[in-house]
Amino acid sequence: MSLLSAAKAKAPNMGYAPDFVLSLSPFIKDISKKGIRVVSNAGGVNPLACGAALQEVVQKAGLDLKVAVVTGDDLMPQKDSLTELRMADSEGRKPLPKTVHSMNAYLGALPIKRCLDLGADIVVTGRCVDSAVVLGPLMHSFAWDCNNYDLLAAGSLAGHLIECGAQATGGIFTDWHTVPDWDNMGFPVVECSADGSFTLSKPPKTGGLVSFGTVAEQLVYEIGDPQRYLLPDVTCDFSNVTITEIPDVDGGTVKVGGAKGSPPSGDYKSPREAVVWMAVHHKQKKALEFFSREVAPAGTGMAPGLTAIVGGRPRISPVLKPFFFLHPKADLEVHIHVNGELVETHREAVSDPSLAEGHDPSLRSEEHSPTPTDLPSGPHTFRLEELAYTRSGDKGDSSNIGVIARHPLYFPYLKKCLTAEVVEQYFQHLIRKDQTGLPSVKRYELPGIHGLNFILPNSLGGGGVASLRSDPQGKAYGQMLLDYKLRGLPDLKSLVD
Repeated sequence: MSLLSAAKAKAPNMGYAPDFVLSLSPFIKDISKKGIRVVSNAGGVNPLACGAALQEVVQKAGLDLKVAVVTGDDLMPQKDSLTELRMADSEGRKPLPKTVHSMNAYLGALPIKRCLDLGADIVVTGRCVDSAVVLGPLMHSFAWDCNNYDLLAAGSLAGHLIECGAQATGGIFTDWHTVPDWDNMGFPVVECSADGSFTLSKPPKTGGLVSFGTVAEQLVYEIGDPQRYLLPDVTCDFSNVTITEIPDVDGGTVKVGGAKGSPPSGDYKSPREAVVWMAVHHKQKKALEFFSREVAPAGTGMAPGLTAIVGGRPRISPVLKPFFFLHPKADLEVHIHVNGELVETHREAVSDPSLAEGHDPSLRSEEHSPTPTDLPSGPHTFRLEELAYTRSGDKGDSSNIGVIARHPLYFPYLKKCLTAEVVEQYFQHLIRKDQTGLPSVKRYELPGIHGLNFILPNSLGGGGVASLRSDPQGKAYGQMLLDYKLRGLPDLKSLVD
């Protein structure tokens, strides 16, 4: 969003993802002919400009399609009216920065559903949680009630699993060497039923891999507390989600289930390294532009642990830091535009607090079950990679590392040996301690997939665009943890052979 804000500052008609319009344009006639409906959060900080660009594409093709745009996430017009008290960040420690370049609320699925209810063929939003672009169409198609939280959690899970593209089909997979055909990675396809159950696969004759491991890694990606995954529409409990491989399907298919939901809050959320250097030259500039577009998906569709620093001669540029806070839903108006005309304005109804009794999203659930103490010991040492998959990512300045046992029998040993204290010690050179000096790493459990999830606060040097580190999003942290050695174990491999 910071990059899109900078783009809009340079050109008022920019600030959205132009690649979305370029990619959609060649298929606009097929979209119309086949009745395909498209939903995207490519609007960035300028969704109306994105909608206008799409309308131009539709008009040039001589088609009659409804382009709907969701706005209202931009809070900059309210900046001066928001008090410093209400603007304290979501961790409660920092006041609103004096210089603010952009301010956007994460919207949910309800505006998308409403656009589809109004007959929109293409829906564009601004700031919106990624999973909502899947949940919105499911709510529309199956007439899901906004208070049926288990269904909303199931739809959000489907969205979460496919929101990062090929990351669910073998991209950045721990066992990257088992994934075929990186040059033709298949993107994930979810087929969902009205009861919320769904399968995940990929198109035939494409590269990549769908398996328990590839999908489980994406499940733990950047979710924080798996029992309290907070979204605008629902608070999700993914801790007992199950992933089952369906045999004899080319490329792989899995069935996913077990998500549970509860009411959302009343607010919107506002080492060892391997280096691959690629250099290309060509007589035609357009060929290099094509390469630059095609190489970008490597970040989600190739090897794990990838991070990149690109650019020519260094330039002096401002550092834009994200600042997250909670903004009351009742104070935010969401606008729906169809073909450039404002047609509706909504304020989201806040759930009855009594419905959330026993589901306080602020509660922590670090230890799901007692850590085993009476496990057999032995003379063997294993690298974590021999026993588990990992997937890491970021949320602000916190790294999220998911660890999934390769076999259920390994899980008790992971619980015993891979404690929050062990992980904090392992990454001590990257974690900035607060003034208390108390342990900060949190561990959560996902027994449904025999997994653990670790949150490492203050571990990314500011995180994202605010960080000056080579890996500002913690993408390689999972691979770093794979080198950790678990000692004093029995011959675990013989248990599963």
